[in-house]
Amino acid sequence: MIWPSTVLGAAAGFAIASIPGGLLGALLGQVVDRRLRLSSWAQLRERIGGSPQAENDELLFIMLGRLAKCDGRVRQQHIEQVRVEMQRLRLDAAAQRRAIEAFARGKTGRDNLRTPLRGQARHATALLSACWRMVAAAGPVSRSERELILLWGTWLGVSVSANEALRTGAGPRQPMSVQSGYQQALRLLGVTANSDPADIKRAYRRLLSRHHPDKLLGSGASAEQVRVATDKTRELQQAYSLVRQRRGF
Repeated sequence: MIWPSTVLGAAAGFAIASIPGGLLGALLGQVVDRRLRLSSWAQLRERIGGSPQAENDELLFIMLGRLAKCDGRVRQQHIEQVRVEMQRLRLDAAAQRRAIEAFARGKTGRDNLRTPLRGQARHATALLSACWRMVAAAGPVSRSERELILLWGTWLGVSVSANEALRTGAGPRQPMSVQSGYQQALRLLGVTANSDPADIKRAYRRLLSRHHPDKLLGSGASAEQVRVATDKTRELQQAYSLVRQRRGF
């Protein structure tokens, strides 16, 4: 964590009045940081009207955090989808920690995303698609979730119709029966009831990578192909969630 106003105040104070000035500048800067809740250079730039320099991944997980909390309660499916997105982006351990922090930050709802989103038009499809996946992972898309994603699309320069098109396959899901679906889930993942949790995770991630609709982006795939891939991905997510609950890992 960086306190930008504190650093700037200390530097300016030192330049003007050496050590005493630096101490006074740092103190005043700390007051500004606390009052404005600044903890990064990106937040300071946003406050003064500049373009925030948050990484695309950080911005994405802030958006996902906001969506997960949109209707008041973060569900297990939301957490699972965050893991799916981190795996899809192939984030290393450090990047995953930053993503988790960004997700938690998004849940607070304190970030004004209008300015940063206006600078991400070239990433609009990827950002919005991930948002639709997040809300679809927990069931039918609520009115508040839909309105929020459409608002973000407007800030990204995406029309409502184009944004809605990214929602393909994001309709309600039928829950898999715990009693009759466990064996079906194992078969879908290609594992057995005696498989190690690590093997189950590897099988799930391998299948998810193979069938994820993102692989079809830019390939000229039809809407039907995207729908089939989306449905398959949802089935895999549902099966893995059921197996995890049954096995307790």
